[in-house]
Amino acid sequence: MIIIGLILGALGIGFFCWLLSTLAVYALPFFASVTAGLAAFHSGAGVIGTIVVGIVACTATLGVGQFAFAVAGSPLIRVALALLFATPAAVAGYHAALAVTHIVVSSQGWREAFAIIGAILVGGTAWGRMTLLADPLGSGKPPPPGPAQPLLTAARPED
Repeated sequence: MIIIGLILGALGIGFFCWLLSTLAVYALPFFASVTAGLAAFHSGAGVIGTIVVGIVACTATLGVGQFAFAVAGSPLIRVALALLFATPAAVAGYHAALAVTHIVVSSQGWREAFAIIGAILVGGTAWGRMTLLADPLGSGKPPPPGPAQPLLTAARPED
């Protein structure tokens, strides 16, 4: 029983760390969602209206940001848009990693080092997700539909 508890505890902690880093990547849309939801709630929208406004604001922020990044022609504008999403994600990743390391690391220096590594990883993930669907600069045409490379097929012996 103790071994099952240890395994499930480790899996649970791993799941929550994964969830925390995934949510930190979407820090800007989440912030927009909470802000719009609170504004709707304080204006009398009710609980259901608040949830709907929050979901719409989150989706619109993420969609408009990715669309603006995809259609921007200038590399400078693309960098600014990607930084707009990656900076809050890096700050959220720093604080999330710092909170998790407070549980297991006793040295303040190592906590800060792990928190900085967490900020870099989460900020880089946000940057990568922002640039994932974008057309490379200078190509002038969208990427072809389907997989990026042809699927590997098994070699058949010739008869």
